Amino acid sequence: MPKEYRTIQEVAGPLMLVQGVENVTYDELGEIELANGDIRRCKVLEIDGSNALVQLFENSTGINLSNSKVRFLGRSMELGVSGDMLGRVFDGLGRPIDDGPEILPDERRDINGLPMNPAARVYPEEFIQTGVSAIDGLNTLVRGQKLPIFSASGLPHAQLAAQIARQAKVRGTSEPFAVVFAAMGITFEESNFFVESFKETGAIDRTVLFINLANDPAVERIATPKMALTAAEYLAFEKNMHVLVILTDITNYADALREVSAARKEVPGRRGYPGYMYTDLATLYERAGRQTGKNGSITMIPILTMPEDDKTHPIPDLTGYITEGQIILSRELYRRGVTPPIDVLPSLSRLKDKGIGEGKTRADHSNTMNQLFAAYSRGKDAKELMTILGEAALSDIDLIYAKFADAFEEQYVSQGYDANRDIEETLEIGWKLLSILPRSELKRIDDKFLDMYYGK
Repeated sequence: MPKEYRTIQEVAGPLMLVQGVENVTYDELGEIELANGDIRRCKVLEIDGSNALVQLFENSTGINLSNSKVRFLGRSMELGVSGDMLGRVFDGLGRPIDDGPEILPDERRDINGLPMNPAARVYPEEFIQTGVSAIDGLNTLVRGQKLPIFSASGLPHAQLAAQIARQAKVRGTSEPFAVVFAAMGITFEESNFFVESFKETGAIDRTVLFINLANDPAVERIATPKMALTAAEYLAFEKNMHVLVILTDITNYADALREVSAARKEVPGRRGYPGYMYTDLATLYERAGRQTGKNGSITMIPILTMPEDDKTHPIPDLTGYITEGQIILSRELYRRGVTPPIDVLPSLSRLKDKGIGEGKTRADHSNTMNQLFAAYSRGKDAKELMTILGEAALSDIDLIYAKFADAFEEQYVSQGYDANRDIEETLEIGWKLLSILPRSELKRIDDKFLDMYYGK
């Protein structure tokens, strides 16, 4: 029987100080029983001798210092995991919110988990097809990789996230594929969009959704991605599934960290974020990957909105250090009606070379990818020159490159949110675009591939 304390000394916003506690540990869960019998939940943030500073999950209204009781439960936050989680919708604390029955767990797991031991990691090298040409063809996602999407306020990252969740699959294998989708600090409208989008296409059957709304407590927002990763680890390493984890929006998560840090009166770091934010983000991201001796894997796509479209802001900056590349959305392309507005030149997947080629995608993939990058880059330069000096100042070949850049954005990058292109279709579109250029310009492609595909 847990010991009860009636020694609440102070309540300040979401924080509460309890004195005279014994054998209470950091991150331990607690329950506050009010005078009217209501139960509120809390979590230990700090221990100083016999004083415990706890954070409330709900609001502090109605907590009477003399009548309220506190019990500490002797465990940290846990998630009951089971194969029955697929097809279900949970809140940020792992409670069902889809009017379905409670999950009967196979086991209960501490949501804090552990980052994967580097010595037990298997190098990521298997292609995951998202159905999005700008990712599959140019910034390939590899099984076990962490590839974030850097968006900005007002850009359609929600539609792109839903599209990837619906379409993603590992080719050439019969092993089951699942999506764990965690949304943090989103509006009810966005929440409804994700749930309905998955239900319409039937993708809900292989998806576990964790949804934390904007009006939910900050401490719940911090727990949401850990809940999602705990579910993913169970599905990947116990049920041998390929799991794609999509976390949106990491910016809301980091803001919740800052809110809790400010409430604890910690010394702030860059832009008011806590100094340990790098460590905190790394403990999330490093839970993705593949393990020696296990068939399953966790591939992660964190999505974040860059405040003021600033890539040097602490959240995208630190995320870029930890992850293996980034997909960047462009406001300029969005204004021009390119959907999804992926800016392929600053985007990067550091592991793309490992997931393409013969037996994975197609032998000509690497050559065409390099040539498309080079041609698009030169086409963009030609268009900038045209804006400054006028069309008459451009050479004939520069005009062809400018025409290529426009066609590339219209046909290759822009595909809408419902088109699901397999890698063969993406490569065929690439060859069709390269046929705009004279063969003599295609210096990055082996002659044998030019003979097979150029102008066909």
